[in-house]
Order: sequence, then structure tokens, then C-alpha cells
Amino acid sequence: MFDLHRLRLLRELRHRGTLAAVAAALSYAPSSVSQQLSQLETEVGVPLLEPVGRRVRLTAQAEILVAHTEAVLERLERAEADIAASLTDLTGTLRIASFQTAALALVPTALGLLRDQHPHLRVHVTHREPEKALPALQARDFDLVLAEEYPGNPNPRPAELEQENLLDDPLHLALPKPADTGDADGPTAALRSLAGHPWVMEPEGTPARHWAMTLCRNAGFEPDVRFETTDLLLHQRLVEQQHAAAFLPDLVWNGQPPTVTLRQLPRGQRTRRIFTVVRQGRSRHPAVLACRDALRRAVTFRSNEAQGNVAHR
Repeated sequence: MFDLHRLRLLRELRHRGTLAAVAAALSYAPSSVSQQLSQLETEVGVPLLEPVGRRVRLTAQAEILVAHTEAVLERLERAEADIAASLTDLTGTLRIASFQTAALALVPTALGLLRDQHPHLRVHVTHREPEKALPALQARDFDLVLAEEYPGNPNPRPAELEQENLLDDPLHLALPKPADTGDADGPTAALRSLAGHPWVMEPEGTPARHWAMTLCRNAGFEPDVRFETTDLLLHQRLVEQQHAAAFLPDLVWNGQPPTVTLRQLPRGQRTRRIFTVVRQGRSRHPAVLACRDALRRAVTFRSNEAQGNVAHR
């Protein structure tokens, strides 16, 4: 019988990449992690790690062992969910990771609903972009992740993760010019009219940046990206001060009227998908079910509030 603790260390190494990263995540000394994995090799009877430069990588046999470990951990999470469901009071800690606009527009309302319905549930929220939060979810750093997907840029869908749609968030071209800049010739022409203007976009390598660059190139120009940040509130401010053009989602306004001139984007590019992600085996946990329900209610609340603002204008 293999030691489950050591199997989890091997799995951690598979997800985190280095012994130092495993040690830092679990508050161990690197030498302790190495010693535990050496003992696991003795138990299994075959090499599990092989040196690659100054690092190590898993052998084929180690990958097999990690796959079985994932299955065991999934069953344990299902057991935890079943035990939690048998209790009348929801307790423990729920760890959430969210990107900025969802954290601002949806999470506070959802937290209020959770606090009112489940006062003994401790909720821990971390601001983390999806491209970093999803691997951390697989590594069990989080229980639920709020993520986004841009048009034409589908995210990888690992079999061990489960997604649930939350809302479609409209996307707009935000103009750094006066409101008389029209789009009478269509969305592509409005986009092309900003070819010579500075742009603010998310950093290179992010899905949002890839989508934005593709959109501009399909309109026939290479954007002059002078500002790079994941902070969409800064995107908004730079547009307001006429320093840059940008692509802004509805969630930025948090139900309030836009403060800049917006134009429609080309067909097929007008919404991003917002969704929640959990590990397989975790979706039935009462805390996850309660959180997803609270987020759905937060979306409804925001939608009703936005409609009320429109009606009063």
C-alpha cells in the first residue's frame, strides 16, 4: 500500500514543476520533500524522478501513479462533499479566485448573500487572473475559480475540471474621441478609424490580448499598444482621459452608465463568456453549490439594477 501523503507530494510536483515550489506551497523544507519522494520510490520499486539539468521531471511510471492519485483524491473530495451535505450547518472555508471585473461587480454581492445564509462559512477570496488561477485550482490552492473566455479563443478544458456558465458579458470598443465619432459604416470601420491612435490592452500572452490583437488585425491594422495592464479600471481611466482606445466589457461599469463613448464590435466578437470552474468531485459540495447560487443571484441583481438605471435616465 502506497503512502497517500507521499503520493500527494508527487502530484504536487507534477502540477507545480519544481521541488522548491512544492516546498513553498506546503511550507516544507525542499530537503524534506525530496526525502519523502525518495521513500515513495522505494515503496513503488521503480524510479519516479529523473534529472533534467538542475531540475527533475516525472518518469512515465510516476505519471501513471499521479493519474491514479488524482482519481483517489477526487473520490475523497466526493466523500467530503457527501459528509458536508449530511450536516445542517455549513461550515469550513471556501477558497475563491476571481479576475478583477468579476471580483468588483459580482463577488461582493455574492459574499453578502453567503454571509446572510451561511454565517459560519468562511470565504477567502483572491484576485487572480484565470490563466494563473486555473492551474492553481488543479493544484488545490482554490476550491472555485471565476474565469473568462473571449470569442474565438476557447480555453483548454482539462477532464479533471468542471465548468458552469455564469453569464455572457458584452464587449465594446471604447472611444478616446468625442461622441461624434460614429460607426455609420459599420463596426469594422469604427474600429479601423482608431488605427493611428494609442491603445491600452492586457499584457502579451494573455487570452484577452490575443483576442484584441486578432480583432485589430482582422480590421486591417496593427495597433499601437502603449499601455499594458490587467487592470481594466485603468483601461477605463485612460480612455476617459483620451490617452488610449480600449476594448471594455460591461462588467467594468458595474451596472452604472458608461463614462465613455462605446461602439459595437463586429459580429461574433461581442461577448465574453464568464463561468465558474471547480475540480471534479467538488461540484456537489454544499459550499460550492451555495457559492454558485449566490453568484447567479448576484448576476440577476446586477441585471435588474442596470435596467433600473436605464429606466431612470
